[in-house]
Amino acid sequence: LPSRSLTLMNQLMDRDLWTSLLLVWITCVPYSSMALLNNQSQSLQMVSAMIPRNRPSEGQRILSRAKRGWVWNQMFVLEEFSGPDPILVGRLHTDLDMGNKNIKYVLAGEGAGTIFAINERTGDIHAMKRLDREEKAEYTLTAQVIDRDTDKPLEPPSEFIIKVQDINDNPPQFIEGPYKGSVPEMSQVGTSVTRVTATDADDPVYGNSAKLVYSILEGQPYFSIDQTTAIIRVALAGMDREMREEYLVVIQAKDMGGHMGGLSGTTTVTVTLTDINDNPPKFTKGSFEFTIPEDLGIGKPGGRVKANDRDIGENAKSAYSIIGGDERDIFEIVTDAQTQEGILRLKKPLDFESKKSYNLTVVATNIRADSITGGPYMDQTMVKIIVEDADEPPVFTKSTYLFDVHENAAINTVIGAVAARDQDATHSQVRYFIDRHTDLERQFNINVDDGKITLAKPLDRETDMWHNITVTATEVRNHSQISRATVAIKVLDINDNAPEFASEYEAFLCENGKPGQVIQTISAVDKDNPSQGHMFHYRLEMLNNPNFTIKNNLDNSISILAKHDSFRRQKQDTYLLPIVVTDDGEPPMSSTNTLTIQVCSCSREGNVQSCNVEAFVLPIGLSMGALIAILACIILLLVIVVLYVTLRRHKNEPLIIKDDEDVRENIIRYDDEGGGEEDTEAFDIATLQNPDGISGYLPRKDIKPDLQFMPRQGQHSGPNGVDVDEFINVRLHEADNDPTAPPYDSIQIYGYEGRGSIAGSLSSLETASSDSDQNYDYLREWGPRFRRLGELYSVGESDKET
Repeated sequence: LPSRSLTLMNQLMDRDLWTSLLLVWITCVPYSSMALLNNQSQSLQMVSAMIPRNRPSEGQRILSRAKRGWVWNQMFVLEEFSGPDPILVGRLHTDLDMGNKNIKYVLAGEGAGTIFAINERTGDIHAMKRLDREEKAEYTLTAQVIDRDTDKPLEPPSEFIIKVQDINDNPPQFIEGPYKGSVPEMSQVGTSVTRVTATDADDPVYGNSAKLVYSILEGQPYFSIDQTTAIIRVALAGMDREMREEYLVVIQAKDMGGHMGGLSGTTTVTVTLTDINDNPPKFTKGSFEFTIPEDLGIGKPGGRVKANDRDIGENAKSAYSIIGGDERDIFEIVTDAQTQEGILRLKKPLDFESKKSYNLTVVATNIRADSITGGPYMDQTMVKIIVEDADEPPVFTKSTYLFDVHENAAINTVIGAVAARDQDATHSQVRYFIDRHTDLERQFNINVDDGKITLAKPLDRETDMWHNITVTATEVRNHSQISRATVAIKVLDINDNAPEFASEYEAFLCENGKPGQVIQTISAVDKDNPSQGHMFHYRLEMLNNPNFTIKNNLDNSISILAKHDSFRRQKQDTYLLPIVVTDDGEPPMSSTNTLTIQVCSCSREGNVQSCNVEAFVLPIGLSMGALIAILACIILLLVIVVLYVTLRRHKNEPLIIKDDEDVRENIIRYDDEGGGEEDTEAFDIATLQNPDGISGYLPRKDIKPDLQFMPRQGQHSGPNGVDVDEFINVRLHEADNDPTAPPYDSIQIYGYEGRGSIAGSLSSLETASSDSDQNYDYLREWGPRFRRLGELYSVGESDKET
């Protein structure tokens, strides 16, 4: 080390030594320390007294600020001091104090009067309570000298600090404990595990009260800890997780640099060894043997093997494979993610008759390789598979059969044959059947012994060109063993359908057309489908037709031509033209189709305008739109005339009421309610009142009459015999002869219906007979709705006697 560093280290060592000695001396002899401080204070006071103060003369003007005369030192007090008397902290003194009893010391600030007290005369400061540096390390106070008589300050206040000196009264603490750490197994010595941290509430600057040293109390020889950094490291090589996975380490932190008399605290650290891939997989057995039936399905499991690994997690996972031999084409092995087993599955069907056993070499290899140990690890075993004979269904020679047959084939014609064979050693006899779900029409039959398929019903290629049926083969010895094969039967075409028009044609012929004009183009279709394609021949049924002829377009279509231009609708408006269409099949098939040709009126450009028979009577140049407009006008005029005549007839026809008719059935009700009670101008309310109270003439209020007219007095019935018929007739007569009356089509409302009725009263209150003479039992027969009414009116035997 350089000389300067050595000198600095020596100084630090000397300072620590002297600091430790001073702390012990202060702790053991507190009163000696206070005496020393008092002596220092007195010495300082004496020094202050020896220094003369600059006082101006009486006549000299004071131009400068007065110098403060405080004499004091920075004061200290030990924490946790608990003596019988208050501890003296220090003394305040001023050079104004010449033994004058008028001077008074006053203390203010933090803790003044409660924690710290001052002697007003001497300036001594005492600590009244036990102090704790960890709660508060220093106090700021203010001292002042005042006149005892006037309470006026003699000097400005002065601020000073009382510091609380630390003692080692707090042990180290692990705030974050207990701790957990981990390290891979087989780690090298010195590998870091984790770090712990302890704290001490004592003063870290003053002395060694907060200087910590770490050590291990439990956990050796596996782990060690750095005394200053508190880093835990691996101390023993080759620690195996499979032997022991978890360790409990106890850590101690001691203050005072670890020396005797220091305080300590402990914590625990749980160290877990994490797994590495340091163990290979190991099969539970040296060899495995499985028996698999030969009818095991593809992909079905045939057996399970297991390789155990002492590692855990990803390090314990293994992948299985088959090595060597042709067995890899028949078997495969996959890993079960849940159980970590190897599952043997079939890739191809087994055949007991061909091979009865297999020998496989299965290898288990760790999926994950570890960088510490190298790897990967692996293990292998032998697996013997014995094939067990099973009763298998018959096997068809083909999975799909294809046959064809002509649609005119006769019933019971043999279409084809299927064959199946029992592969088992027993070679059971096989029988054949048709699955009728695929042959709902029962179009075919099959011979149960030899598998020949025959025709059961006539075929029609135009209805169904293909028939797909399913044939089953069953063992005679075991009917549950069934196999299936698909049979596709194609129906071959024969010429059994005649050609016909491709659609329903509509032909129109213009009256002013020229000879040779094309009326319509005709094509034909045929349901048959010959291999050479269709070839149609057309001819008119009437060879020498005087009106029309045909032209071959050389594309299986023809054109209908007109022979002359003398077609007139007045003479004939429709022509029926029979046309014979023949194909070139064997034998040829033909059909006669009739083309309807209408004679129409056309424009000069040849566009059809009208094909109606009545159209020829219209003027030349009159279009259909103009004709419709004329007809609409005529209909409108007729409607207006009819309405006018109806209104005139209704106006002149008087109201005639026969005596033998019931007037009430002829009254017409108008639901016109008017404007309410305030509307007195629209209707004469007096008209609706009782006719017995009407007398005289009531003039109209809606119009002003041109002349005064006195109506003729009508005949009024007596008050006891009012006739509604007579009343209406009188009002009608007055309305017809009164020029000021409303017009005939106005509404006349008569709300009076009369006082009596020919039928008389229907109430039982006015009946001449009493209740006792009437029988209301018929009300019980009217149903449940009148049951309550019947109970009210019915009278029992007890009631009659009462």
